[in-house]
Amino acid sequence: RLQTVKQEGECAALLSRNEWERPIRGDHPDLDAARDTGLKPILTKKLARKLKPMFETSVRRTIYPMRDGQTEIELTLDEGKVVAGRKASPLHEVELELKSGAPIDLFKLARQLGQDVPIQLSLRTKSERGYALVDGKPFEPVKALPVVLTRDYAADASLQAIARACLHQLIANQPLIRVGKPEALHQMRVAVRRLRAALSLFSAMLTDTQSQELKSQLRWLTSELTPARELDVFIGRVTELMADKPGLATVLQDLRQRRGQAYARVRSACNSFRSRDLVLSTAAWIEVGDWTRNSDEDARALRQRSVVEAADDELQRRAKKIRKHGKHLDKLSPRRRHKLRLQTKKLRYAAEFFAAVFPGRKASKKREIFVATLEKLQDALGELNDITVHEDLSAGLVHHNGNDDRSTDRARARKALAAGRRAGFVA
Repeated sequence: RLQTVKQEGECAALLSRNEWERPIRGDHPDLDAARDTGLKPILTKKLARKLKPMFETSVRRTIYPMRDGQTEIELTLDEGKVVAGRKASPLHEVELELKSGAPIDLFKLARQLGQDVPIQLSLRTKSERGYALVDGKPFEPVKALPVVLTRDYAADASLQAIARACLHQLIANQPLIRVGKPEALHQMRVAVRRLRAALSLFSAMLTDTQSQELKSQLRWLTSELTPARELDVFIGRVTELMADKPGLATVLQDLRQRRGQAYARVRSACNSFRSRDLVLSTAAWIEVGDWTRNSDEDARALRQRSVVEAADDELQRRAKKIRKHGKHLDKLSPRRRHKLRLQTKKLRYAAEFFAAVFPGRKASKKREIFVATLEKLQDALGELNDITVHEDLSAGLVHHNGNDDRSTDRARARKALAAGRRAGFVA
């Protein structure tokens, strides 16, 4: 028997975790053999009495040792199921473990496998699957996780910690999008936006071609997710404005058909090689990307500077820019208002990313007020942007010629939405 204690890491260790293994005798856990593991703080006699089996993982494991020069990687293929009582969940996992060599070789192999097999990077462990079966609850959409930074972090380590948290949120929500959960789609978009914001915050040290390509691929993913999310919001708005008006059922039928097509586009994007490779290449970029080894003297100096200095510069510069553009809000075009909204969103994300860099009660209070103000501004600009987006979407409601009842219903809907937009502008 081999007893294993695994300690799930924080986002700072996205693809690794602490693990302790000890040979034991018998069929029950040997807690004495776990004294020097991550369980140490909670090991008590009371815990020992309460400990009991919750689920069983039954797998057929095949191990392929792979060597190339100085690099040694162990590829493990697990096929089986997780069983909790009468409930079971199928299991098909490939795990790559670097035994010796450079981490970049591990990511190269993963991406090579992805070209031949539709593998998807997953953070869901066997134990999470087991406990989900025990609880009988489906996996829920995952919101943004807190980023843990300290004042002694350098800029490069800070970017890695932030990017890991964003990638964790993206990966965690992808499986739920395939079953059409609107909140999962929203949270995945948030993850992509936060990651793009992080790249923007540290853009001065990301001048390499690989970083520019990552930005381009993230913009593509955003474009694939956006139409479905816009229709989710629009349908809610239509339902609100037409709650007591005839024709609502006809209009909703049209919009839900369009939303179904938009979600099919999302699923197609998430299942595509491009999306799967994007996730793998993002993980590789975070850990061993070209930017981490850029020998340019200026780039190296920017990577090594204190996160306190980097955060202070970015927060002040971006706040000043928003104040400047906000003075002429009433004269901005819809496109420039949308750009101001994105700038506001990036500043709010930055304030959240760098929260731990400025500790203390006074700083915390100031940050709460600052973030709350940014959220109000972001929401107001979001309302203005929704008016523009909904204007375009409602234009498609009347797309049939003739005087049939369905065309009349669509015309009523368009009129109600136009009145709603005018009310929104007045508000």
